[in-house]
Amino acid sequence: MRSNSRLLARIVSLLIVLLVIGLQVWHKSPSPTTTNAALRAAAQAHASQVEVEARGRVTRLLPDDAQGARHQRFLVRIADGLTILVAHNRDLAPRVPLHPGDSVALRGEYVWNERGGMIHWTHHDPARRHEPGWIEYQGRRYD
Repeated sequence: MRSNSRLLARIVSLLIVLLVIGLQVWHKSPSPTTTNAALRAAAQAHASQVEVEARGRVTRLLPDDAQGARHQRFLVRIADGLTILVAHNRDLAPRVPLHPGDSVALRGEYVWNERGGMIHWTHHDPARRHEPGWIEYQGRRYD
């Protein structure tokens, strides 16, 4: 009887540890490697019109594109070294107050090019014909 109690106590302890680990994994935000996987795959396949999420560091701010819809433009380097251009429509979403070296997360549509590609649609679509995107910076979502 005593060995059954010890076995039951060990099993309960193991289940508690597994439950705590599972809750920590469930509440944890995705790692940059997981988040950037679809982007990396799209870049390697030279694919376009792919919805992706990415995390990385701003490497350079570029002048706004003022032709047609106004776009805030900047370069982001993700964990594996891929550098992408982000074109964020300022007519549909607020400007993100970025600086080189800042960490950002974003969601949008990836378009391949020989320089690494571009992500746009980082905002809502008022016509609701396109999946909404966003940029997260310092705990705020710009969409």
